Amino acid sequence: MKCFSRYLPYLFRPPSTILSSTCHTEADIISTVEFNSTGELLATGDKGGRVVVFQREQESKNQPHRRGEYNVYSTFQSHEPEFDYLKSLEIEEKINKIRWLPQQNAAYFLLSTNDKTVKLWKISERDKRPEGYNLKDEDGRIRDPSTITSLRVPVLRPMDLMVEATPRRVFSNGHTYHINSISVNSDYETYMSTDDLRINLWHLEITNRSFNIVDIKPTNMEELTEVITAAEFHPHQCNTFVYSSSKGSIRLCDMRSAALCDNHSKFFEEPEDPSNRSFFSEIISSISDVKFSHSGRYLMTRDYLTVKVWDLNMESKPLETYQVHDYLRSKLCSLYENDCIFDKFECVWNGSDSVIMTGSYNNFFRMFDRNTKRDVTLEASRENSKPRAILKPRKVCVGGKRRKDEISVDSLDFSKKILHTTWHPSENIIAVAATNNLYIFQDKVN
Repeated sequence: MKCFSRYLPYLFRPPSTILSSTCHTEADIISTVEFNSTGELLATGDKGGRVVVFQREQESKNQPHRRGEYNVYSTFQSHEPEFDYLKSLEIEEKINKIRWLPQQNAAYFLLSTNDKTVKLWKISERDKRPEGYNLKDEDGRIRDPSTITSLRVPVLRPMDLMVEATPRRVFSNGHTYHINSISVNSDYETYMSTDDLRINLWHLEITNRSFNIVDIKPTNMEELTEVITAAEFHPHQCNTFVYSSSKGSIRLCDMRSAALCDNHSKFFEEPEDPSNRSFFSEIISSISDVKFSHSGRYLMTRDYLTVKVWDLNMESKPLETYQVHDYLRSKLCSLYENDCIFDKFECVWNGSDSVIMTGSYNNFFRMFDRNTKRDVTLEASRENSKPRAILKPRKVCVGGKRRKDEISVDSLDFSKKILHTTWHPSENIIAVAATNNLYIFQDKVN
C-alpha cells in the first residue's frame, strides 16, 4: 500500500515528496535510486523487483518561485523471482541498479538489473486509440471477411493519458556471479555489466552475445584474493572505464589497448598506514562505490569510513579524503558482529562537481563542499520534516558531556541507514532512500 505525504517543497528544506510504505515488508525496501539525464524523471527500484518512476511537475505560472514537485509517473514490475535448476539457486527479484539512457524521442528508456538479468524498458505515453478497423470489430474480435462490404479508414480518437512500460530487450545468461553494477557508455550504443569476477560489454541492440572485457577469476578459486565491487564508464571517453575492488584499489582500463583489459592502464591505491592496521582493515578498505566526476577529471570512491577524491593524473594518493563517520572506528567490533560493517554505501557528485554526498547510519547523510572544505550532517526522517522548516545540521557526540542538540554515538540506530542517494544533474535537488522511504529535498528558496 503506497501513500504520499506532501510537504511544501523547500541547505536543504524538508522533502517535497515522501514515498513510503505503511505496511513495511522486506520487498518495500528501496535498493536503488537514479535521476535521468535531465532531472525531470526519478526512478527507484526495490527488493520486490518493482520500479517506480516519478516525474517533475511543470512550474506553476501563478507561483513561479515554487519549483515543481515529483509525483508518481509510472510503476511496473521489472523482475520476478526465478530459480536456477542447474545450480539449485534462487534468483532474487531485487533491483540492484537502474541506469537511464539519454532521451532520443518522446519515449524514455532505462536499464534495470537484478543479480542475473539486465532489462531495457521503454516508458511511453499514449493519449489516442485507433478505431475503425476493417478486419476486426471494436472489441478486437476478427470479423468474417464475407460480411465486409466496404473499406473504412481507421482514425485516432482521444483517450485518457496512459503511461506504458514495456520491456524492449532482455540481456540474460551473461553472468555466473551476481551483477553489482551497470554503466551506459558515452557512445549510447553499448553498456557494461559487472559481477564479482567479470565485466561484460553489451550492445543495446544485441541480447544473445556479450564481450568479456575483464576477467579476474583465477584458475584455482582457492587463490582468489579480491573481487570487483563496482565499475563505471568515463562520461566522455567511450574507450575508458574504471573498476574498484574489495582490496581498496581502483583500476583504469583502456579498451583500445586490448580486447581483454586484464592489464590496467592506471592503478590507484593509497598505501596503508601501519599504525592503523587492525583485524578489520581489509574489510573497511573495500570500495563500495566508484563514480567519475561530470568533467571526467576526477574519481570518487567510497569505502566504509571515508570518501576519497582521486585525480586521474595522480595515482599515488587521493587528492582529498573526507571522514564520513570516523566515530564508528571504536565500534567496528560490534558492527562486525551485526554485519553492518559489510554495508555498501553509495556516493554522488552534485552537477558542478563541487559538493559530494554519501549516506550513513541513523538515517544521516553527509555533504562535503570541496571548495570551502565545510561539511554537514543532515537527517532524513518524518519527525524532522515539518513544513517550511529548514533541515538542522546534526552532530554526533563521541564521549564526554553531550550537548542538547547532539546525539550520542551509542544511541545511533544501525538498522536505519542511507545506502542509496542521487543528485539532480543541474539543480540542488537530492533524493535519499531511507529503507522503505524516499525523501526528495531541495535547497532553500527565498
